[in-house]
This record gives sequence, C-alpha cells and structure tokens, in this order.
Amino acid sequence: MRKGYVPSSFGQLHYVECGDAAGEPVLMLHQTPRSWTEYLDVLPLVGAERRAVAMDTLGFGASARPEGPFSIELFADAAEELADALGLDRFHLVGHHTGGVIAVELAARLQDRVASLLLSATPFVDDEKRRTAAARKPVDHVDPVPDGSHLLDLWNRRRGFYEEGQEAALTRFMVDALSVLDRVEEGHVAVRAYEMDRRLPHITARVLAVCAPGDHYSLPALEKFAAALGCETRVLSGGHVPLPEQLPGEFAKTVLEWTAAG
Repeated sequence: MRKGYVPSSFGQLHYVECGDAAGEPVLMLHQTPRSWTEYLDVLPLVGAERRAVAMDTLGFGASARPEGPFSIELFADAAEELADALGLDRFHLVGHHTGGVIAVELAARLQDRVASLLLSATPFVDDEKRRTAAARKPVDHVDPVPDGSHLLDLWNRRRGFYEEGQEAALTRFMVDALSVLDRVEEGHVAVRAYEMDRRLPHITARVLAVCAPGDHYSLPALEKFAAALGCETRVLSGGHVPLPEQLPGEFAKTVLEWTAAG
C-alpha cells in the first residue's frame, strides 16, 4: 500500500492506493465517520487487477478538516480535487454508506468521466428522509464524561453490527470516530440534507447497487435505486453495516466484476 497526500483548496487530502499506477483506476469512498481503513482488506484485492485508491473524506481520517458545515457537495468537491490531482481522467467509483451518497453527487457532476458506479449500502435520500431528519436519533454522538464510560457507549452503539471475532474492525471504527468526536455526527446530518433524488437523473454511468442482508438500514434502498435508475441490484452473501470489512473477498470480487463489465 502506498500512502500519500495531495494539495487541495481545503488543505491536504489523504489517500492510500494499491496496484499499478498506470492501471484502470477505482476510487473508493468510505462511510461516516470512518477513514480509508474501511477498505484495508479490499484495497490489495482490487489492486491486484486495478489501480485501487481509497481516500479519506474531507474532514475525516488524515484529510483536512474545514471549519464550516459539512455537506455532500463539499465532500464531492474534495473528492473531485483528489481525482484531478491524481490524474484520474476516467475512473470507476465505489461508495459505501455515506461514501455512496458522495459517489452519487460525484457521478452526477462528472457524468461520462465516471466509467461505472457501485453503490454499497447507500441510503436513498428523498423528500421523506429530509422531512424527518430532525426527528431522527443521533447515530454516533456521545458526550465525553470524566470516567471514560462514553467510550464504551460508542463501542456498544456499533457492537451489534459486528460478529464475535471482528473486534479488530470495530476497533478501527473507534479510532476513526474518536479522531472526529467533536463532529462525529455531521456526516450523517449531511446525508439527510442531500437532495439526492434531484441529482440521480444526471448520472450517466452504469450503476450497481449492493447491500448486506443484515443491513436493514440500507437494504430497502435497493428497490428505490432500481426504480430511479433502472440499475442492477444485488444482495451479498452476508454481513452488516461494515460490509467491506466483513466480506472483503466477496466485496472486492464484486468490484472487479462490475468494473470489468464494460
């Protein structure tokens, strides 16, 4: 794996890549509040056949953190700048959860520059989701307390998504979440405010929407994406919210097959 930074109008953006730098590029975008490590085991598998790049979303991981409010459009601005800086003239795009929402915006604005789009467990944001956003409970917000019990609270909020033996992946989540604890919820807020349904008609790339069978948050979105885009959908063999970490082999195989489809 090769780690690097590129300059941007926001500050430095961090990324990690595997594979031949001259190979067909695949840009992978992670969920909130994660970092590139969500694709830790996927990168070398995709990199065996492609130029696999995973970036830290603006405001997360080791990428620059703007002071102003987050938005999907802002995240996409930074991703576009990274793609430009890395010379990704035409590339495949993969996004998981929040990363999928960012990928929708990026594909809508770049159109034919995106060779294909793979949306993994991506929420479908429509008028209903925006209307009810204020009433939804925080996903990852915890208030720090002197005895540190908020750390266990944060762990337990995500514990049900991971099986026994997957504590290393959950620990990576904790590292990512704690590094942005003061703004940990803002990515979720940005998703709920995004006008996705108005951007979907601008996508020209081939689209595949996939989801883990245990991810009941995002599974219903497959039918909505199929109806809105006429795209293919697929339910993978297992997993939950942290699908790329739980089934890296199947996830990478799906990416490679889809990006090779034409």
